[in-house]
Amino acid sequence: MPKKTLKIVVEGGNAKPGPPLGPTLSQYKLNVGEVVKKINEVTAQFKGMSVPVTIEIDTDTKNFEVSVGIPTTTSLLLRKAGAQEPSGDPMHKKIGNISMEDVLDVAITKKPSLTAKTLKSAVKSILGTAYTIGLTVDGKSPKDLVKEVEEGKYDNLLSKYEEKWESS
Repeated sequence: MPKKTLKIVVEGGNAKPGPPLGPTLSQYKLNVGEVVKKINEVTAQFKGMSVPVTIEIDTDTKNFEVSVGIPTTTSLLLRKAGAQEPSGDPMHKKIGNISMEDVLDVAITKKPSLTAKTLKSAVKSILGTAYTIGLTVDGKSPKDLVKEVEEGKYDNLLSKYEEKWESS
């Protein structure tokens, strides 16, 4: 029962049977339309975001399983801000503003793929990404907020999310 694993990145809910996905699936003699339909079903909640997908294929039976990874931090932040793409010039061009609660939500969502051991360090990491793509947080530069997080100014808010962090 040889297994083959394919790792791809698709737009959530919008995978297409064309290249490169279609030809890759065809070489394993899979029904491309069926696989694409399944990918779109399991990624629908991430519509418009880049999502990593893993397809496990049993090459003997032609059975497959699709599992979805966590979208990139950038994709999650852009969605929270209602923006389409990063600024390209984050120093001079801001693309949106999000709340500190949004940052905490993204940190909790990304916990399985972060190396951060604490919620506080995860928040600082997410703030760093927000800064590099041109977002402000609560109307301030994320760089300034990193300092405020280190100084303990957000400890009360962080403590409200600590339980979610521990259970995720």
